[in-house]
Amino acid sequence: MTVPVGSRFAARLTAAAGDLATDATRRMEATYPWYRELSADERAWVGLVAQAGISAFVDWVGDQRAAPQLTADVFGSAPRELARIISLEQTVALVRSTIEVVEAAIDELIDEPERSSAREATLRYSREIAFSAAEVYARAAEARGAWDARLEALVVDSILREELDPSLSSRVSALGWSEAAPIAVVAGYAPVADVEGSLDVLRRAARNHELMLLTGMHGDHLLALIGHCSSDALATKAARLVTPHFGPGPVVIGERAIDFDDVGSCVRTATIAVRAAAGWTHAPRPVSIADLLPERALAGDLGAHEELITQVYLPLEDEPHLMVTAAAYLERTPSLEATARELFVHPNTVRYRLGRIAETTGFAPTDPRGALALRLALILGRTHGSNFHL
Repeated sequence: MTVPVGSRFAARLTAAAGDLATDATRRMEATYPWYRELSADERAWVGLVAQAGISAFVDWVGDQRAAPQLTADVFGSAPRELARIISLEQTVALVRSTIEVVEAAIDELIDEPERSSAREATLRYSREIAFSAAEVYARAAEARGAWDARLEALVVDSILREELDPSLSSRVSALGWSEAAPIAVVAGYAPVADVEGSLDVLRRAARNHELMLLTGMHGDHLLALIGHCSSDALATKAARLVTPHFGPGPVVIGERAIDFDDVGSCVRTATIAVRAAAGWTHAPRPVSIADLLPERALAGDLGAHEELITQVYLPLEDEPHLMVTAAAYLERTPSLEATARELFVHPNTVRYRLGRIAETTGFAPTDPRGALALRLALILGRTHGSNFHL
């Protein structure tokens, strides 16, 4: 049976509480470089926590039957910002240093047989204070997460509405996004159930992969805005990491926005592409918006129309021999020999011209999807002519 700690020890500990708190802060200063780097105010907060912990221990020693209310008694003495400045690991170090000081004082302040009971009480108390520290940090993380999620929702909503008022820049900075451009836009559908839960999972996945992420809903589309995507390769890599957390259906890697002013138009294009992607049964997941150019054009995306005309039709129009070769090969006879006979040229000439068409437009006539894009470009170009305007 444990021998209760006597009132004499409690009285002596009460008298020595101030000195013990001072010893604890000195020990931390000598042991931990992070403590020495704190400002004077921050070190004072840490000292208050140490002193409150010793005082709460003194009160508890007199009646160990009741569990100590450590969250309010100990950590309530410091402002909430302390949880942002000092990590949980550092707080555990703070507790360890304070407990070591108290344990060292036991030999001086108490005699046997109460000494072993005092050590046991100290161990029990240190366990309770460790649990309380974890509770404080869990609550702070939960509150910070909820605040960040609300702020993120406001930022995403402002971007999508293109309400880029001065308050947006401060909100973006609060989320750590002041230097996030270029921004990759990834769009798809949300999971069928628990949309908010899905957004939380997506955020956690982004943190695990060290991605800068803003996420939210736009109609029935789930969006992921990913910062620091300075190349298409980085945007594709980031999109592949977040794609498993989207719902069923296509996931589209949209155009990269050069800044927040450009995000709204990139989102609109990407969401149109998500709907258009249904036309390509075997589209990869995720799929680049550039690879969906034919489907986007057929879905009525005027930007895709303009892209096909300016990047495909007009360059071919500038080289008539390539235009007639493309028309003959694509629309009448998809064969080198038959095209050569129709144009009265050698098959090798046709082969060379088909290669030049691929180099000029980015679409190979011999590839089924390339042929589809080229045929649509020819149709749109003839329909709208060289004077196409949005």
